[in-house]
Amino acid sequence: MGVYYISRLLYLLDDPLVKRVSGKTYQKRAVHEERKEKSGFNVEELGLGFVKFENEIVMDIIESWAIHLDQFDGSTLFGDKGGIRINRFKDDLEFFHTINDLDASTKINVKNAEYRWKEVYNKGDKYDSPQHHWIRALQGKVDLLPTAEIALNTMLIQEGIYLSEKMDKEVTLEEIEEISQSTALEGEEVYKYDNELLKDAKES
Repeated sequence: MGVYYISRLLYLLDDPLVKRVSGKTYQKRAVHEERKEKSGFNVEELGLGFVKFENEIVMDIIESWAIHLDQFDGSTLFGDKGGIRINRFKDDLEFFHTINDLDASTKINVKNAEYRWKEVYNKGDKYDSPQHHWIRALQGKVDLLPTAEIALNTMLIQEGIYLSEKMDKEVTLEEIEEISQSTALEGEEVYKYDNELLKDAKES
C-alpha cells in the first residue's frame, strides 16, 4: 500500500538519491489461527520507515491497513518556503505559506483546475492515463515521466525498511544493494514458469 505514497513523493522531490533507510514493521494483531495457518498469511499490519536522501531531504513513512485508528491525513511535503498536504480521499490539496508575515493556507481544488486546463485552455489529455501520456510523449507534446527510475527507488526504499527491521539497524544504500536478492525469474526459469501457468490454466 505504501508504494503509491512513496513513489508520489519521490516524483514531487525529483527522485533524489537514497543514502540511508531505517524501518520497523509489525504483525501483532490477533488473527484466526486456523485461517492463518491454511493461508500462509504473513503480512504486517503496520510499516514505518525513515529515509535520508542527498541534499538534506528526509522522508517519514507510516502505512497501515489494520490498526486501531480511523485514517491518516495523507501525504505532506514541506520546506523553508512553504508546505503542501495532499489529502488522501479528497480532490484537493492544501498549500501552507507566509504572506507579509501572516501565516496562510490555501485549498486548491485539483479537479476543477484539471477541468479548466483541459476544457478552457485546451491542454489535452496527456495525464489522463499511462496510455494517453505515452502517446503524447511519443508525439513530443510532453516529457515522459521517469516511472522506471521512481519504481526502482520505491522498491529500494521498501527493501531498506525490511532489511533494517531484520538487521535491527539503519542500512545504507550500499548495504541494500549488496544484501538484497532478486526474486526475478530469468531465461529458462521464465519459460518454465510460463508453461506451468499455461498448464494450470488448461486444467482448470
